[in-house]
Amino acid sequence: MMYRIIADAAMVLHFAFLAYLAVGGFVAWRWRRTIGAHLAVAAWGVISILSGVECPLTVLENWARRRAGMNGLSPGGFIDNYIEGVVYPGEYTNVARLGVAVLVLFSYVGYVLRRQ
Repeated sequence: MMYRIIADAAMVLHFAFLAYLAVGGFVAWRWRRTIGAHLAVAAWGVISILSGVECPLTVLENWARRRAGMNGLSPGGFIDNYIEGVVYPGEYTNVARLGVAVLVLFSYVGYVLRRQ
C-alpha cells in the first residue's frame, strides 16, 4: 500500500512539474523570486528532451510501482503513459513541445518587459 502511495505521489508531482514548466514564467510575473526556479525547470525540460535522460520522478514511480506489484511505466516514461494519446495524439508531440516552448518564451519576454 505504501509503495502505491509513493507511485501516485510521484505521478502527481510529475503533473505539477509539467504544469509549472508551462506556466511558471507567468507565475514569475507576480512573484519575481520564482524565476530562478522556473529557469531550472525549463533547463531540465530542454536537457531531458535533447539527451533522453530519464527523469528522477519516472525512476521513483517505476521503482514504487514495481515494489507495489504493478507494471512499470512504458519505456517512453511519464509522457508516453499519461500525456501522449490522452491530452494530445502521439503524432503531435513535436507540436505540443513547440507550443510549450513558445509559451515559456512569451512568459519570459513578459517577465523582462514587466521588470522595466
